[in-house]
Amino acid sequence: MVLLTILSLVSLTSFASPGPLSTSELKDLLARIRENRITQADFEEQRFLRLMKKPIASSGRVWFQPPNKFRREVKGNSPSLTVSNGQQLWIYYPNFKSAEYYSIGARSPLDSIIAAINSALNLENVENAFDVTGTKIDNAYELDLTPRTPSMKRILQKLHLRIDDKLRA
Repeated sequence: MVLLTILSLVSLTSFASPGPLSTSELKDLLARIRENRITQADFEEQRFLRLMKKPIASSGRVWFQPPNKFRREVKGNSPSLTVSNGQQLWIYYPNFKSAEYYSIGARSPLDSIIAAINSALNLENVENAFDVTGTKIDNAYELDLTPRTPSMKRILQKLHLRIDDKLRA
């Protein structure tokens, strides 16, 4: 009886311990996330420009409605609002009281950006567009999505997602 109790405690401890997720654990986690459909999350972003020594940091909130609709609000000194319905993209800059409009699907460089955003947020077939690694930390998961194609790598170096135990971003 004592040996059985010790073995069960050891197995529970090893299951809950932090560390990299195996391929099967990662596939299972992605499937569970897809079922729950992450629809909103806070974000922090760092943009690296060749002419600047320090990255440009911003933060905000993003909402997503599968398969390809999203809203992204950036807070801070340079706020913006980006909205896409899957066919058009609008960006509003309240400080300048100006807006931009883009048509998606016109074979522009913007198409690959939108495809990357939708793939990362939707997590459907994410493995086709990104190399995905995951780590279990306490009661949360951290996923790193690194683009596979050179065109996507020019736009996005890495997407780092933190998912809690209830599978919320």
